[in-house]
Amino acid sequence: MSGSKGAATNYYPPDASFGPSRLASTLELGPLLTAVPCARLHAKLILKEWNLADVADDAELIISELMTNALKAARPLPEIQPITLHLQASHDHLMIQVWDALSAAPAPRPHAIDAETGRGLEIVSLLSERWGFYHPVGGGKVIWATLKITATPAAPGKAGA
Repeated sequence: MSGSKGAATNYYPPDASFGPSRLASTLELGPLLTAVPCARLHAKLILKEWNLADVADDAELIISELMTNALKAARPLPEIQPITLHLQASHDHLMIQVWDALSAAPAPRPHAIDAETGRGLEIVSLLSERWGFYHPVGGGKVIWATLKITATPAAPGKAGA
């Protein structure tokens, strides 16, 4: 596990260093409290189908943190905006991307060791190989994280064991 402590490692889309994507899944959810567990369940099922159980626990935790932050960003906006989870798998990496309509950059916050909030981006940093964010052309922001995978992703249309 490597990653930055507190600051995003890359402020641009990670596609150039990620490699060709073999598998992809996108889930758009309303800014409701149920969005976070729905995103985790979706990821759990997709990663099982892709034969990527070796990264599923870390991925679910990262997704939970990023979706929670996206939900907090989306809820106070004047218009209802969805939040989007996008998963991509190459031969050796899993890319997790979460979009929300708020363009404000993620801001890691100092926190006490026993604090109940403020640790999300630190958790993402510790679990991911790299993470960052960018502002897509359509607005808002995408926060992304990559995980190194050791299993071979399943071929499209073939579920893993």
